[in-house]
Amino acid sequence: MHVAQYIERRDFFRRTAAGLGAIALNRLLAQDSAADPLLVRRPHAKARAKSVIFLFMSGAPSQLDLLDPKPLMRKYHGEPMPQSMIKDLKDDLIRGSARVMASPREFQRYGKSGLEFSELLPNLGTCADKLCVIRSFRTDNANHTPAQFLMNTGSILAGRPSIGSWVLYGLGSECRDLPGYVVMLSTSQGKGVCGGAANWSNGFMPSHFRGVSFRNQGDAVLHLSNPEGVSAEMQRGRLDLIRGLNGERARITGDSEIASRVAAYELAFRMQTAAPDLLDFSRESAKTLEMYGIGKEPTHTFGSNCLLARRMVERGVRFVQMYHSSWDDHNDLHKNLNRHCAITDQPAAALIHDLERRGLLDSTLVIWGGEFGRTPMFEVRRGNTPGKEGRDHHSEAFSMMMAGAGVRGGQTLGRTDDFGYHVVDQPYHVHDLQATILHQLGLDHTRLTYPFQGRQYRLTDVHGNVIVPALA
Repeated sequence: MHVAQYIERRDFFRRTAAGLGAIALNRLLAQDSAADPLLVRRPHAKARAKSVIFLFMSGAPSQLDLLDPKPLMRKYHGEPMPQSMIKDLKDDLIRGSARVMASPREFQRYGKSGLEFSELLPNLGTCADKLCVIRSFRTDNANHTPAQFLMNTGSILAGRPSIGSWVLYGLGSECRDLPGYVVMLSTSQGKGVCGGAANWSNGFMPSHFRGVSFRNQGDAVLHLSNPEGVSAEMQRGRLDLIRGLNGERARITGDSEIASRVAAYELAFRMQTAAPDLLDFSRESAKTLEMYGIGKEPTHTFGSNCLLARRMVERGVRFVQMYHSSWDDHNDLHKNLNRHCAITDQPAAALIHDLERRGLLDSTLVIWGGEFGRTPMFEVRRGNTPGKEGRDHHSEAFSMMMAGAGVRGGQTLGRTDDFGYHVVDQPYHVHDLQATILHQLGLDHTRLTYPFQGRQYRLTDVHGNVIVPALA
């Protein structure tokens, strides 16, 4: 016969203390997470990077004119492209009339490593020994919007969380007075980013993981300042009332988005003090401002964004992305490249040198590049007169650069054929770059998942490998 076993209260607590403690701790952590959805989290492994600055050259820079010299093409300039390279093209017009377009740009070796940079990038050339140039990337789509989505969100479809959102989700934010994920925009031709804000969206994650757009003058974020007649004390009282009402609503509904809304209100209140200080360059030396090209054209806007990026990572901002539009040069390529590089080359190099000078480069991963490359042949387009030709989109091969935070500088990885059309050595995919960025932040891209619609999603989907040769 079964005899029920009874224990006293003290005996119960003695036997189950660890289990009850774990339950209580889990409850407290859950409450903390709800109150502060950007609470700092431990990475999966030791991190080399604390922050990322991604200089995204929207529109696709021509790698053949900037980073991947092909001297043999000059011998065949204007002649038909070898059929072995273009036989798989589906466009009969291009396949029948494609002619080699050699770059007129001179390349020079820089630094102890002897990395080659175009005459259009002399300032980035001075960073040669800090940069890893990867010439063998490929992507899945040769149209701007899906290709930019793939680079920035891991999918050609709109609606997925951006890479900055994944980083915030995985690590939280150490910065209490500024967003952990900031986006800044600039342009050469008045064009915007293809796909717009979907590139820095939180997708199916809560909205506190979304990238926040900053301006480099005036209010950093529109409507950040209080309207006339509203004091900080009045604003604080109003937020306290709204927070209480939202807390009551959250207890009733369990809606996690309410916590995101409360966190956004509180962050905006703190930013009213922090953002003006961030934008105040008066404490920067004249030499620093000159180095970034601030106060002169054409470098002022992009230079201001680069300096802001440095000031942000100093303050603990986790992910900064600068979009410069648009390198989409289907015609008048060489005139336009002169303009783009005159705007971006000096500030980008200044950012790398300044980060190193301040001891921040070891903990800041810097990325430079666009969504795909450009073709090695003239684009066939009506109105492209001699001397004003351009290059078409090219998904099969393009170049990107990395520096800082455990990247082994002074090297090139990957190789394309003599015409820059196909990758012939060390092929890498966009998902490999994403896996590498997460890896340097201490995150395993295969373990960083988010549950949505019955499936565990990740930034790299089911793909991606860390680019080990790029790392020290």
